[in-house]
Amino acid sequence: MTDTKPSLSAEEKIALNKKKDKGSFDEFISTFLWAAVFAIIIRSLMFEPFSIPSGSMKPTLIKGDFLFVNKWVYGYSRFSFPLGLGPIPAGERIFEHVPERGDIIVFKLPTNPKIDYIKRVIGLSGDEIQVKGGRLYINGDKVERTEIGTENSASAMGFPLNLTAYTETLPNGIEHAILEESDNEPLDNTAKYIVPEDHVFAMGDNRDNSQDSRVSNLVGFIPLENIVGRAERIFMSVDSEQGKIWEVWNWPKAIQFERVFNGLRPALKDDNDA
Repeated sequence: MTDTKPSLSAEEKIALNKKKDKGSFDEFISTFLWAAVFAIIIRSLMFEPFSIPSGSMKPTLIKGDFLFVNKWVYGYSRFSFPLGLGPIPAGERIFEHVPERGDIIVFKLPTNPKIDYIKRVIGLSGDEIQVKGGRLYINGDKVERTEIGTENSASAMGFPLNLTAYTETLPNGIEHAILEESDNEPLDNTAKYIVPEDHVFAMGDNRDNSQDSRVSNLVGFIPLENIVGRAERIFMSVDSEQGKIWEVWNWPKAIQFERVFNGLRPALKDDNDA
């Protein structure tokens, strides 16, 4: 005797197909949600991508650079999480590690935490910072700088600029490049700033074209709580005049390959001299 499976009615076949479709949809939603949770964890605790919208950090960073920011190196605050909704009380930071002079940091703008800024740490808690005649002073000592060349640029209004490039050496021996339009621009002569506890003082490398801690009513001193992380490495750089990052067909002429994968950790002077 041969076993035969009972044939399904049309209604049963429709119900079975609907059950399969619902199972596939539920599986898709579950996969999507797990992927979203995983992405949020990576973004909050490990690395987060950022893009550079301006030239305030030239020559180190230029408009069109895309970089990864290390989230764990300084510990975590509520601003480490999307929309500042982390489970850490306001004003606190866990696993805290204070930035070093020369680090490039991404932080939430103190006057508007919805905005991300990127600058270089110049002063730490207790430091006295001043700019006189275009020269940076830290705790009363003039910071060493050496001219290394010139660069042609343009102002925000499109006027041509001739900038002078220098290598600046911070007190901890960290060297980095800066650009100066002249030594007599609006932010080239400042009052003395005393960095409060649990804050840092940061400046842009493009010294005469950067709104940074010298501009007290916009940036000022940066609370450690507001620091998102340390800029580590450029992973993509696109010349916006040649195309957008999503325009794959323009990549051969738009991608600035010489900048891709460049590290952003500054070098010690002794390392360069070796």
